[in-house]
Amino acid sequence: MISAQKSPIWHPFTQHALHDQMTRIVRGEGAYLYTADDRRIIDAIASWWVVTHGHCHPHIVRAIQNQAEQLNQIIFAGHTHDPAEEVAAQLLKLAPRGLEYVFFSDSGSTSVEVALKMALGYWHNIGVSRTRIIVMQHSYHGDTVGTMSVGARGVFNKAYEPLLFDVASIPFPAAGHEQTTLDALEAACRTETAAAFIVEPLILGAGGMLMYPPSVLKEMKRICQAYDVLFIADEVMTGWGRTGTLFACEQSDVTPDIACYSKGLTGGSLPLAVTLCRPEIFDAHYSSDRSRTFFHSSSYTANPVACAAARANLELWQRGTGERTASLAAMQERLIAPFRADARFENVRRTGTITALDLKASDAGYLAGIGPKLQAFFARRNLLLRPLGNTIYVMPPYGVTEADLVEIYAAIADAAEELA
Repeated sequence: MISAQKSPIWHPFTQHALHDQMTRIVRGEGAYLYTADDRRIIDAIASWWVVTHGHCHPHIVRAIQNQAEQLNQIIFAGHTHDPAEEVAAQLLKLAPRGLEYVFFSDSGSTSVEVALKMALGYWHNIGVSRTRIIVMQHSYHGDTVGTMSVGARGVFNKAYEPLLFDVASIPFPAAGHEQTTLDALEAACRTETAAAFIVEPLILGAGGMLMYPPSVLKEMKRICQAYDVLFIADEVMTGWGRTGTLFACEQSDVTPDIACYSKGLTGGSLPLAVTLCRPEIFDAHYSSDRSRTFFHSSSYTANPVACAAARANLELWQRGTGERTASLAAMQERLIAPFRADARFENVRRTGTITALDLKASDAGYLAGIGPKLQAFFARRNLLLRPLGNTIYVMPPYGVTEADLVEIYAAIADAAEELA
């Protein structure tokens, strides 16, 4: 263990005053992480939702090694390379039909920033004054200023409110209240300044693993289309098989105007993100007038090594990863089912390979006091589970075994016995 007082590193989403020791991880393999003292930890949350096929998958590792020996970086303005071209072409074959352009960036937050700038640039360049973004209650889209602005206002961004722009918010479509959400979306879209609606399809991640049905997503897209409001699907977390299909929008037969993909894009091996869009979005920026250029980039846009990892990831999907996710979803359902009759839990739910349940506690939400206690309990059981307050969720790499899952759910039951 490493004392935070001896290290200069400031860790993300970590209150060092309460968590003063970091666990040193020395290697990863499949669904497992190994510590410096050779403990094996089951990665039950795919290391913040990024690892799909497993840690250090040999096919992806070889692709990274081979590419690093050929071309490791090149400015992407005015240049291109085969890994990026091949990833873009393959993505357009797999993504919802109608998306025709691919913009590379390097994280989920930046892919959403790109989407917001594409949407606002589109309206600006066609000479229409639409600047209002519509968002969903409890949503989370990242930690940059733009993505915080379109996420839920609260503990994550309260200190930065002076920087955030104003948005229109609609309620989450809780069971039995879906029409309220749809009516609110229609009212927001009806305003003259409505530019775009951004949503996490089927599951709101950091907002509490809140789930809603494909029929609601389909209706939200219909409303946006009826009022000519751009529909942005933030599939940073929901993509790459997490919801049971490669992309969540497939379940609603929805093609967004703009889509954001990251996390599992490289199988969780390297940072990379893409923002896909319909041709009219690109065409609004296509001009001999240089002032209509899409002004966005990062130094490592479409990094060749990261693109090689993404290409290898796509090859693995072509070899049948979808069959594995279906099997994992079935295992998850069998193991989560008994908790629906357990009075210590509520709102037990599953979508695809993701399960979540709320431990009944005296307080709820991200800052619920039970959260750090749960995390520490699971750490003692050699499990990487990071509850969202009193919400426990399981989102493992696809190589996890049924025995691993049995161990995970046994620990959840034991945690309720010991801590609730």
